[in-house]
Amino acid sequence: MDYIVRATAADARIRAFACYTKDLVETARQAHNTSPVMTAALGRLLSAGVMMGSMLKGDKDILTLQIRGDGPGKGLTVTADSKGNVKGYPLVPDVILPANSVGKLDVAGALGQGMLSVIKDLGLKDPYVGQTELQTGEIAEDLTYYFAVSEQVPSCVGLGVLMEKDNTVRQAGGFVVQLMPFAEEEDIKRLEQNLAGISSVTSMLDEGRTPEQILELLLEGLEPEFMDTMPAHFACNCDKQRVAKALISLGREEISRMIADGEEIEINCHFCNSNYKFTVDELQEIYDLAR
Repeated sequence: MDYIVRATAADARIRAFACYTKDLVETARQAHNTSPVMTAALGRLLSAGVMMGSMLKGDKDILTLQIRGDGPGKGLTVTADSKGNVKGYPLVPDVILPANSVGKLDVAGALGQGMLSVIKDLGLKDPYVGQTELQTGEIAEDLTYYFAVSEQVPSCVGLGVLMEKDNTVRQAGGFVVQLMPFAEEEDIKRLEQNLAGISSVTSMLDEGRTPEQILELLLEGLEPEFMDTMPAHFACNCDKQRVAKALISLGREEISRMIADGEEIEINCHFCNSNYKFTVDELQEIYDLAR
């Protein structure tokens, strides 16, 4: 089962998150029929999104991570809430690239150079938007840079997706470790030492390590305390009623054009790739509701 674990260490001078996300990444792969490199890219961002969503305080707070690049994959969008629900989609799902110089899926090559945007809708008048340039396109390093520059929180992010030979998801997950403002020099030294000694996220997961055990390795000697765990799901809240509301917002002129075509229309949800059909009669009902 997919889940997130939250912990603190060094008398709460460090906070940490880790997640296991194999099922939700596989659900996303099936929904979008992604190529291996785009499964890895989307899976990493979904894993980051579900952990960063769990950092939100309010029940209705929403986090969106958006990458736009000049590579063939063009970009990704992921949205998460504070309850472990996450959804996302790639702009180009079927990019095929050769492996990179170390024989891994070339996520950086697929995304290219561009921008990472972090949008937090906290129910205020305007959402918080932080933007940084992509540093490597590998996503974990880009988020590490984002936290340092935009939020002034020194962090270390690790993300990984491992594929089976049949291109299904074998392992997926990640971690985020953050230093609080009152962290001490000794905490930083120990953390750096621990980070230097660990293997990749996918290697640790493939060895059978749980998110808790990954955090134990990262926080060794720093007295980690586990706070709670939370289930994680790929969950889209779209339904026909919501799509109808979106159609209403287009206004009468646009809807009357659709009716005049005399054809049923089909609308696709980017996030989960579900399709919703509306007959001419249903469009007429929507027209009557529009202003």
